[in-house]
Amino acid sequence: MTMLLLRRAVQTAVRTNHCRSFCVSQTHLSERKGLVLGVFEKEGEEGGLHLTEAAAGFDQCLSGKLSDLLKISGPALKKGKSRVFYGIHKDFPCVAVVGLGKHDEGVCGAENWDTSKENIRQAVSAGCRLLQDLEVNHVEVDSCSDAQSAAEGAALGLFHYDQLKSKKKTKVTTQLYGSADSAGWEKGVMYAEGQNLARLLMEAPANHVTPTTFANTIEEKLAPYAERVSVNKRSQSWMEEQQMGAFLSVSRGSEEPPVFLELHYNGSPNSKQAPLLLVGKGITFDSGGISLKPSASMDAMRADMGGAATVCASIVTAAALKLPVNIIGLAPLCENMPSGKATKPGDVVKAKNGKTIQVDNTDAEGRLILADALCYGHTFNPRAIVNVATLTGAMDVALGSAATGVFTNSDWLWGQLHKASVVTGDRVWRMPLFQHYTRQVTDSQLADLNNIGKYSRSGGACTAAAFLREFVTAPHWAHLDIAGVMSNKDEVPYLRKGQQQPSGHPVGGPGGPSQPGYPGSATRAQGNNTLVDELEASFEACFASLVSQDYVNGTDQEEIRTGVDQCIQKFLDVARQTECFFLQKRLQLSVQKPEQVVKEDVSELRNELQRKEMLVQKHLTKLHHWQQVLEDVSVQHRKPTDLPPPGPLAFLEQASANLPPAPLKPN
Repeated sequence: MTMLLLRRAVQTAVRTNHCRSFCVSQTHLSERKGLVLGVFEKEGEEGGLHLTEAAAGFDQCLSGKLSDLLKISGPALKKGKSRVFYGIHKDFPCVAVVGLGKHDEGVCGAENWDTSKENIRQAVSAGCRLLQDLEVNHVEVDSCSDAQSAAEGAALGLFHYDQLKSKKKTKVTTQLYGSADSAGWEKGVMYAEGQNLARLLMEAPANHVTPTTFANTIEEKLAPYAERVSVNKRSQSWMEEQQMGAFLSVSRGSEEPPVFLELHYNGSPNSKQAPLLLVGKGITFDSGGISLKPSASMDAMRADMGGAATVCASIVTAAALKLPVNIIGLAPLCENMPSGKATKPGDVVKAKNGKTIQVDNTDAEGRLILADALCYGHTFNPRAIVNVATLTGAMDVALGSAATGVFTNSDWLWGQLHKASVVTGDRVWRMPLFQHYTRQVTDSQLADLNNIGKYSRSGGACTAAAFLREFVTAPHWAHLDIAGVMSNKDEVPYLRKGQQQPSGHPVGGPGGPSQPGYPGSATRAQGNNTLVDELEASFEACFASLVSQDYVNGTDQEEIRTGVDQCIQKFLDVARQTECFFLQKRLQLSVQKPEQVVKEDVSELRNELQRKEMLVQKHLTKLHHWQQVLEDVSVQHRKPTDLPPPGPLAFLEQASANLPPAPLKPN
């Protein structure tokens, strides 16, 4: 009987154009367009949802159908979760709705980031990935009240390195939906594309990204901005002229020639403005040299040039944004390999500033190439220096993947970095630069400095920073150790697992078919039973309560009637949820699969519907029998005027009797 109601409702809806026809649209199949909309949690109302402005407008066009589907398709969407609906709009065959958490949460001091922005990035990323998995190739995205954050979430979440695979993920293009803040959207796209460039360089295998190919790639990316950017690729002979003995001591073990990449971005109207100097560690593969690393996870050392990737991608982004500032970027690029020419533990080399360095561990090579780059950078009289490096495993031990460690001699520069980190979600944490650590690197047996601390296993990140400070005279300098945030497992929801990342988040964190409440899945949030199984279980619970001796022999007939009605209502609620699932399944098939496949699946679906109808009829018959038994018991204790009104079964029986059979026919 319940299925008869479903059939009649579906047929009526099609006739009145309240939902789309079930026939497959070849136009939809070729365009594969999708839409991502956001919903906030309603304040003070458990399970309540508040649609964004764009989502509310879309819902209004559908006469409230989106709101209705959200109510009946599962529990309220939580932050970062998503749900997809099929065939509810002619222009968007697939519509993903994502949970944004609470509205206007703002900056959280305890977490050191803007929670609202992070929630938007996470939610939009989840929605876009869900549609990408459905092979949707064009997605329009709700601004979710912050177009820039929405763009960042979309572009970062869709990035996937599969350039060397024969089978690739669907390429998705995105655009803003339902908002006039196109400037914010474009800015967010450029921020995310800058980070994705760095991720691309870090993820690529080392034989594809050598020092030379790295420099050539950046030169190509900066070619469109030639009027504001100059690129210099310095050779080994130039490094020898500059007396960069520390840098050359690292590169000599490899057959790949080193490159010193020097970038100048002149964006300020005042050409004499002192530049900001960015320096990035560029070890395109780090084997450890003679102090060879363990083989396990050594492949990840293709990303040991993450600092250089971050610096160069930042300058590409600055040029795209036309920032009114002068920036110089330096990236010493080389491999650290063992060979007969490689530096040996105990060797002494001389840096550009004349200081001698005892190299006791060739795997502490990043600080050596940065030392010469920092010395050279001072010749430009920069107003501030920021160097970025995947420098020490000790930083990963200290902070994990939660934040970048910052060592700085400038409170002003620390304040600027901290403000930027709150906005971008790329959290930073200030680390100490005590003389305690300086003494550990200046106490060397053979030279002015030692490239590892006196107590090598203690405070490794701090002694590395103290070593770099020996090559800095500028009053505003910061060293960012990004070793802990160079890769992502599941800590950042809007970045895919396993991806290398330059500094965690935007330059300048998903639900899906396996999530509870996803309408395209027959699996419930609790357990592994299907909705049909849960329907049967709810009936059995109702049946057990009816045959209980407490109910049959009880004297409180009002309590008996209330208990029976509650059991029946529970059964009917599950039946309605099952109806919703089958309707969504039918709509999904009409959009996703060709007609010949749909016909086969409809036949299978009809069998499931018939099974459910038979099950409902069987259960209604039994419930009717036991309700009659209950009424007989009740008559013995009540006067005729006290008999309870007919329960919901009487209404259902009457409705069923008035509905003629209407078999579901495939299109």
